[in-house]
Amino acid sequence: MRNDIFTLLLLLTTLTACGQNKMENKYITWDNFVKGFGKEMVSAEDVFNSMVKNGLKDNTLTKMDFTFVSDQKENLLKLGEFIKTHYPYTVQEVKKFENLWEINGETNEFPMSADNLLYWALDMYKRGYEFDATIDAYGGLADSKTAKFPIMDTTKADIYFDKGVECYNKGDLSGAIFNWTLTIEIDPKDPNAYYSRAIVKNELYTWKSALKDYDKAIEIAPKFVSALINRGGLKDENEDYQGAIADYETVLKLDKLEPEEKQQAYFNLGNTYFNLKDKNKACENWGKALDNGAEYAKERINEHCK
Repeated sequence: MRNDIFTLLLLLTTLTACGQNKMENKYITWDNFVKGFGKEMVSAEDVFNSMVKNGLKDNTLTKMDFTFVSDQKENLLKLGEFIKTHYPYTVQEVKKFENLWEINGETNEFPMSADNLLYWALDMYKRGYEFDATIDAYGGLADSKTAKFPIMDTTKADIYFDKGVECYNKGDLSGAIFNWTLTIEIDPKDPNAYYSRAIVKNELYTWKSALKDYDKAIEIAPKFVSALINRGGLKDENEDYQGAIADYETVLKLDKLEPEEKQQAYFNLGNTYFNLKDKNKACENWGKALDNGAEYAKERINEHCK
């Protein structure tokens, strides 16, 4: 039986906005992280292309070796413990390498594709940053003679979906994407898989790809309230304010909304109008959110609507 999908997110985070809440790292600063993000995407593509030249076939179950480095041993000790707790990976002892410290590890087998390797690399890049470290190298072997592949029959769709939820709840972001992608490959008309994958893609700062997944979920299920609200939040964060307003207004026109859905739609609508510097409409919609039980709207009303 399929697990419940995720709860709604009031406001999704993007690469720029998220930086305001990050710790002040010493080895890899937020600016370093942002500047290196594109390079990590290119590196993932290069590694994948190299593996293809060596015989890799799409969706081959593959293990990846990886190395993180930092200037502080303690950073890598904490990172290693985090990885062992949240991912099905093995991690070795921290060692000194010239003027830096390094930690090596190996992933579980996951279906290798260009997208999956990209999201795995971004997941590791993000986790490294969170512990003031960076992923320094990674690679995997591709042997076409012994290649194994995930089972792709219709009975597995719900199993992969639930496995994605399990991975997400553990903090294994890329593992969640792998499993929801398998769900979609088996059942490309599953809106929940697109919706769930969009949430994680945005957590990994790939908002354009997340938007495409929300679009697909809504194309399949036009009354998918959670997807509409989250897509509105994503559009708002990327300054498509009219697109955000359209999504929230679509939600508010639907019948039989849950109280929380109506609260969030009005609250987010107020936020978008505030970003458009329309204070009157912002306050009007925050007030409607409050009238429908959104106590959290009081803070905005008290701050901006007197």
